[in-house]
Amino acid sequence: MREIHLPSYRVRIAEGLLDSLGGLVGEAAPAHRYAVVSDATVAGLYAGRALASFASGAARLFAVPAGEPHKTRESWARLTDEMLEAGFGRDTTVVALGGGVVGDLAGFVAATFMRGVPYVQVPTTLLAMIDASIGGKTGVDTPAGKNLVGAFHQPAAVVVDPATLATLPAGHLRAGLAEALKHGVVADEVYFERTVETLPALLAPGGTSLPEVTELIARSVAIKADVVRRDEREGGLRKILNFGHTLGHAIELLSGYAMLHGEAVAVGMSLESELAERAGIAECGTGDRVRAALAAADLPVDRPRVMRADDILAATRLDKKARLGTVEYALPRRVGAMAGELSGWAVTVDDGLVREVLA
Repeated sequence: MREIHLPSYRVRIAEGLLDSLGGLVGEAAPAHRYAVVSDATVAGLYAGRALASFASGAARLFAVPAGEPHKTRESWARLTDEMLEAGFGRDTTVVALGGGVVGDLAGFVAATFMRGVPYVQVPTTLLAMIDASIGGKTGVDTPAGKNLVGAFHQPAAVVVDPATLATLPAGHLRAGLAEALKHGVVADEVYFERTVETLPALLAPGGTSLPEVTELIARSVAIKADVVRRDEREGGLRKILNFGHTLGHAIELLSGYAMLHGEAVAVGMSLESELAERAGIAECGTGDRVRAALAAADLPVDRPRVMRADDILAATRLDKKARLGTVEYALPRRVGAMAGELSGWAVTVDDGLVREVLA
């Protein structure tokens, strides 16, 4: 088993942990009752095993429809109402069983239910394992943008069973690899290159069962955990993790969430690395390296042609990273290092230059 320690919780990574979930949750956040929140797809695959790992009658399943369009205030209200109707109280631990949507939504339920109860993240997608489940960001989307209503609420534990990736659709696996490559760009060039080298094996049939997958998960978690440990509430250093997300979130919003989060972030990384070069911030060739890596993972790298550049630019102003009407970007100096140390790890760029890149 691999373990990574954050200030208030541990991340455990090992195949087969799903069958020991009840004991692990009980150790990290003992409760009278456990509310297992999942989506319809993941519940059909793994909820039975998860519930069976708890003492009889101790855990109950609460399911929502799958997909980003259901990460809403309406879903939050329905879940909290159902938990109240079922008699759950302050002696409850919430268990988030699913991908990033479930983790964000269930975490926000835990942050607000009875003014805050513990929760445990049990991610079942690669993106959630290496990114969304780490760091305590919870929330829901609104018509104006992604994750605009939420709270920082750290989990009591994160339990990662890589075996659940066996049922992950190929598109969702590639979306997770976008975040792995992002971690390499922002903090570790060696990890970036190693991930690129293993892409053919990881994307081949049965690739998720390779030992390299556990190593990839562990290194990405360690990178994000180190950043979160130093800046839990995104006052400075944690902003580097937003690389690809300023333009990526805008594109994801304009797609009506038809694009997967990782796909939109991949496009954002491609565009923002080029933006960093054009602004004289990044080393020459940085954009080409980022785009080549994303293409090797069969991820999109270009703006969807149905989206107008001005519409994307306007959507960035709705993002929670905007300050005083100014859009902030997390931009690389090179693969493995980010710019902006003297400006709080956020960089402002002239709109005209952004339009050039989008065009």
